[in-house]
Amino acid sequence: MINLKTTTVFLFTLLTVCLTQAQEIKIKKESFDAINLNYPGLEKANKLYISGKYEDAAKALLDYYRNRKNIKHPDFNIGDEARFRGKDIGKANQEKADNALEHKFQPHKGYGFFDYGKDINWEYWPIKDNEVRWQLHRVAWWQSLGLAYRSTGDEKYAKEWIFEFNDWAFKNPLGKSKENDRYAWRPLEVSDRIQSLPGTFNLFVNSPNFTPSFLLGFLNLYNKQVDYITQHYTKDGNHLLFEAQRVLGSGAIFPEFKLAEIWRKSGIEILTREIKKQVYPDGVQFELSPVYHVATIEIFLKAYNSAKLAGVEKEFPASFIKTTENMTVAIAKISFPDYNNPMFGDSWIQEKSYRLKQFQSWSKIFPDNHVLKYFAADGKEGTIDFLSTALPDAGFYTFRNGWDDKSTVMILKASPPGEFHAQPDNGTFELFVKGRNFTPDTGCYIYSGDAEVTKMRDWYRQTKVHSTLTLDNQNMLITKAEQNKWKTNKNLDLITYTNPSYKNLSHQRSIFFIDEKYFVIIDKAIGSATGNLGVHFQLKEDSNPVFDKTNNKVYTTYADGNNLLIQSLNSDKLSLKEEEGKVSYAYAKEIARPTFVFEKPKSNSTTEQFITVLYPFDGNKMPEISIQPNADNDYEKGNISLNIIIDGKKSELKTSLKD
Repeated sequence: MINLKTTTVFLFTLLTVCLTQAQEIKIKKESFDAINLNYPGLEKANKLYISGKYEDAAKALLDYYRNRKNIKHPDFNIGDEARFRGKDIGKANQEKADNALEHKFQPHKGYGFFDYGKDINWEYWPIKDNEVRWQLHRVAWWQSLGLAYRSTGDEKYAKEWIFEFNDWAFKNPLGKSKENDRYAWRPLEVSDRIQSLPGTFNLFVNSPNFTPSFLLGFLNLYNKQVDYITQHYTKDGNHLLFEAQRVLGSGAIFPEFKLAEIWRKSGIEILTREIKKQVYPDGVQFELSPVYHVATIEIFLKAYNSAKLAGVEKEFPASFIKTTENMTVAIAKISFPDYNNPMFGDSWIQEKSYRLKQFQSWSKIFPDNHVLKYFAADGKEGTIDFLSTALPDAGFYTFRNGWDDKSTVMILKASPPGEFHAQPDNGTFELFVKGRNFTPDTGCYIYSGDAEVTKMRDWYRQTKVHSTLTLDNQNMLITKAEQNKWKTNKNLDLITYTNPSYKNLSHQRSIFFIDEKYFVIIDKAIGSATGNLGVHFQLKEDSNPVFDKTNNKVYTTYADGNNLLIQSLNSDKLSLKEEEGKVSYAYAKEIARPTFVFEKPKSNSTTEQFITVLYPFDGNKMPEISIQPNADNDYEKGNISLNIIIDGKKSELKTSLKD
């Protein structure tokens, strides 16, 4: 008995293969329309083309690319087969390549492999996360197929890539539908393809299965994709930067295209304009996400290197490369000793080895920068002559008593809005002491998708799951925090800022880093709004804290003795409550963790305040801490005059919160 469904699938697959093969064998005059056959090195191909010998011209063009040595790809080049043959390509790449043979793809590293079927269904959406469907069309595993081919010489990898390339082209034509264009032809995804395809091209170009007709199909689709981006650039943000950098790179890596010069000029023009718009004077990219800030550094440096490849780097002004250097120093200023940055906005943690390689790369580009040299050498070379630092335009403030893993470092966010990546979280911070991040920010978990996915993202964006103040546990407005005072000296560093967090309620947070050892935070809720106030704190998942609700204190119980006490020093009545806590260190991965809040009501226009001490301590016995306000202490006027008593020893905190 004939299975109608199976027969239909077989016939459709056969039709697909036949059509793509038919496209391959038809080499016509128009097949060369995108190529500048007057480009140096293409004389033979041009002569055959002029003679009307189009198939021979295509063969000559393929010979040119198989022997092209003057254009260097950053990673994969013609003629370096010996460097890869027989070499291990790594477990992850091998797994991607072998799974691709069965059409099992991993579009996003946050998830596993999904089976897209013998007849590849490019519209399959296994997890209703938009990133899964978008990133499917980045076809990142194609480069893994190329690495497997370069390592083994096995033609099955080349045949598979050629099949998948043709299959993707046949099933995802521009204009197929608005829905498909939204994913397959979103400019960011197109730009990702045009960046990865030249390397994949070089990995496969010497395969006997890489035919002249396939070459022309590849080049024409590549040309179409780059040209599409130039007509559909994203409006702004890091997407626009990625797209412009990759368009510039396309014009450099494939100068044989007629539009190559236009692409290069387009990329340079946009990047030169956008670096002035998107990077604050303090060197921070305006989306205010450390992960995307680093990505932007890489964008600018890749663009500059592409311009050098094409010999047009002088078209970038000197300020372009100087700004990029400032960006690398900015990320150093908000780095913990383990080379991680706070997970503000849509950020996650990175392996130290990964960030170390980036600093080493940057240090080579800027060899006279001693801060970069210090980070590149893991502290063994270079010098840093500062501790606590402010990036005031971005609103990132770092309290620091050192740079090695024994240091105490707190990084605070009090920023302007950061567009898509912004969260309603001004006032949140991370505190790192002696190799441990005690209060990691919440992270982002996931981006966008259907209602269920959006709900999961929204949980991580809540104000109450960050270390800051809330009114009735509602999300604060995403607006600009105004710095009131930033001052540093040996015994006291302080920041005071005011954030218009809610209608008729401003949050003023003052943080004092005292004797380069511990922190006092004074939070003031100013305005006529009423409701329940809360100051929230997030702890590391393994901190196993003790919640002393009688004395309004929480302390960690790490066996290694590196611990933290968080205690309210309020003289008025408030309550300590545990809350639901989660943290996401990597995309689509989450861990439960302890969190808590100090709460009290606000019933009128009187300013309410919270005073909290964060005291790192060694061992299992926490210190006894209290405060005694002096006669000249006046919180309302910003005159701070307190005696802080720690285990019977008194020290004075005396300062003004006004400039």
